[in-house]
Amino acid sequence: MPEWTTLAPIIAAVCLVLVWGRVPNTLLVIVIAVVLAAAVIGSVHHAEIVASRVGEPYGSLVLAVAVTIIEVALIVTLMIAGKTDTSTLARDTVFAAAMITLNGIVGISLWVGARRNGVALFNAEGAGAALATVASLAGLTLVLPSFTTSSPGPVFTPGQLAFAAVASLALYTMYVLTQTGRNRDFFVPVELTSSGRKRKRDAHGEPIAKEVDEHARPTSRTAWTSLALLIVSLIAVVGLAKVESPAIEAAVESVGFPPSFVGVIIALLVLLPESLAAVRAARRDLVQTSLNLAYGSAMASIGLTIPTIAIASIWLSGPLVLGLGATQMVLLTLTVIVGALTVVTGRATRLQGGVHLILFASFLFLSIYP
Repeated sequence: MPEWTTLAPIIAAVCLVLVWGRVPNTLLVIVIAVVLAAAVIGSVHHAEIVASRVGEPYGSLVLAVAVTIIEVALIVTLMIAGKTDTSTLARDTVFAAAMITLNGIVGISLWVGARRNGVALFNAEGAGAALATVASLAGLTLVLPSFTTSSPGPVFTPGQLAFAAVASLALYTMYVLTQTGRNRDFFVPVELTSSGRKRKRDAHGEPIAKEVDEHARPTSRTAWTSLALLIVSLIAVVGLAKVESPAIEAAVESVGFPPSFVGVIIALLVLLPESLAAVRAARRDLVQTSLNLAYGSAMASIGLTIPTIAIASIWLSGPLVLGLGATQMVLLTLTVIVGALTVVTGRATRLQGGVHLILFASFLFLSIYP
């Protein structure tokens, strides 16, 4: 029997053909939501297979681009088909992704990693560099629009938006080159030995960047099959998101949540695979891998989504609001400060993980009751 990750893109494509142009009832909405979630997880799975085949640095780019396509597709389709004001949807989704990764994924990873040995070990050099990049991306694209004066409101002028997009791409590219180039050793897991901290390496003496028990490299045929399924899955995700968008907005409105909570739903859906992978890595004492996934996802979400949305805004009607509100800026500032104090020593206890989880819970609570 084929694995469910192989069947999910095919089922999603068939479902898209059957429901396209129809107004789904409640039962059909639930079915579409389940198929959509399966297609998202399946697409990331196939992107990881392709990434394992092509190797670094292209593998990281394949996975980041695949996740970003899903995120941008969901944002753009909701902005086009949404019945309510969607001018802040991109900002809300990107900010939610930052809070989920920097607090949710980091917090649970540190908590799980510290349960066995009492301390979670990681490379302060790599984690610090990643956090600095994320903080710069968030500051340039989400904080500055609230303070610029060339245009009224928390929006960029076209020139400012173009500069922010180019700066985001530059920061993300520099990070990828650093992580996969000469400083790759900063981003590999570490273990505590009698002589001190030691970086984990494979049987060939190469630093381990992803997993200790690395799977065999996929065959060319497997990689091409996964690439085809990845394309099918992405098309299905875009189409099903458009069909599902009225139901998502109606559900959020019916329970009394603010419209910005739609962005939280999108971010949670997109980042679910990375969250599961980060927890699995932390359980194997690969906390550095968990941090790479968390900070890398945050960087891809901001550094690739904002430029893509900036280009899409040429065809989208209405303003593109990127500037955060006062409450959101306070949460972001607290997250960056706490994150810096967490990674500076290269070791953390369950206390640091718990602090990040409390910040994540605060974000979720204030998203519902702003």
